[in-house]
Amino acid sequence: MQHFDVLIVGAGHAGAAAAIALRQQGFAGTIAIAGEEPELPYERPPLSKDFLAGEKSFERMLIRPESFWADRSVTMLTSCRIDGVDAAGQVATTSAGERIGYGELIWAAGGAARRLACEGLDLGGIHAIRTHADVEALKAELGTAMRVVIVGGGYIGLEVAAVLAKRGKQVIVLEALDRVLARVAGPPLSHFYEAEHRAHGVEVRTGVFVTAVSGTDGRADGVVLEGGERIAADLVIVGIGIVPAVAPLLAAGAAGTMGVEVDALCRTSLPHIFAIGDCAAHINSFADDALIRLESVQNANDMATTVARVLTGNPKPYHAVPWFWSNQYDLRLQTVGLSTGHDATVLRGDPAARAFSLVYLKDGRVVALDCVNAARDYVQGKALVEAGSRIDPAMLADVTVPLKMHHPVADPLVRAGLA
Repeated sequence: MQHFDVLIVGAGHAGAAAAIALRQQGFAGTIAIAGEEPELPYERPPLSKDFLAGEKSFERMLIRPESFWADRSVTMLTSCRIDGVDAAGQVATTSAGERIGYGELIWAAGGAARRLACEGLDLGGIHAIRTHADVEALKAELGTAMRVVIVGGGYIGLEVAAVLAKRGKQVIVLEALDRVLARVAGPPLSHFYEAEHRAHGVEVRTGVFVTAVSGTDGRADGVVLEGGERIAADLVIVGIGIVPAVAPLLAAGAAGTMGVEVDALCRTSLPHIFAIGDCAAHINSFADDALIRLESVQNANDMATTVARVLTGNPKPYHAVPWFWSNQYDLRLQTVGLSTGHDATVLRGDPAARAFSLVYLKDGRVVALDCVNAARDYVQGKALVEAGSRIDPAMLADVTVPLKMHHPVADPLVRAGLA
């Protein structure tokens, strides 16, 4: 039986970042990363953007080259799925029945793309956007497909819609809620993006429910909506979130429902087992201390650093402002903070100019910003979210005043506009 001082389950951003951070912070023990896919760790955000568009090669998506891992004595266990965990014995079991012993286990397995739960869900021509293999399979079928139905109006669905619209495909986006991006942004941003997609020829339909996928000869040829309407499709792409990959931990006795629960040091309820990234449910101060999961590169990296600090004897509780980004057409959306539960919104700039920001307030405090082609607001607004600043909405709306001027600890020269 192989044994590693640290076994990292999951070869995505979180898993790779954990191994990198451990070595950076002087951890000298043995490390292995067990990943289900045959590839080395790679960036996932480009899958729905420039990799799908053919503008970025897979090699450029690798988080580090193969030599990096070898030079740092990180063992890569590719095509290795961990199906079981014996927390008391500190042993993980692979789907092939192999046993791997560990001193510490870092669970960074992320999640699987959520599938449709309806008739026809197993037909050919239904695609997800979660792995390199997913997108290669989609690209292989795109050449002959003209009419594409995308189920889900979140970041993934809209990013894919933008790529395919630019390729001349006829794209229909179906969203069950009453607006796109409803779970992550306020109505003004949703309406802006709906209008942008429609201007690029995308049909956006909200408040619609898919009840079945129709097919011919084993392949999808359309979707059926609640009420009986059928929408023809050459391909169906499903972007409705992920199912956290935590079953082995929960079976081993770890606490969790919407993911596996972790404390401020990313420790699960099981000894010597940590969880980080998409699958880790944690109490987040930027969400009013609610128990949440964050699916972002920021969360993956910061949680990885948290665990590395614990394992190298310098623990520091996880506390990081959430941030996200999305590229659609020539629009770069950058988000900082969490707007969930906001009670007021301030507009900075003019959406018609396609460069503006939305500042979200809750009880008078700045809790988040959505910045469209407004990188300066994003960078300067982060400090306001961190501080929970209370600022007159009229002042926030004044684009002639940089957001850094509002920061409570701003240098006097900055406030005076002299620096």
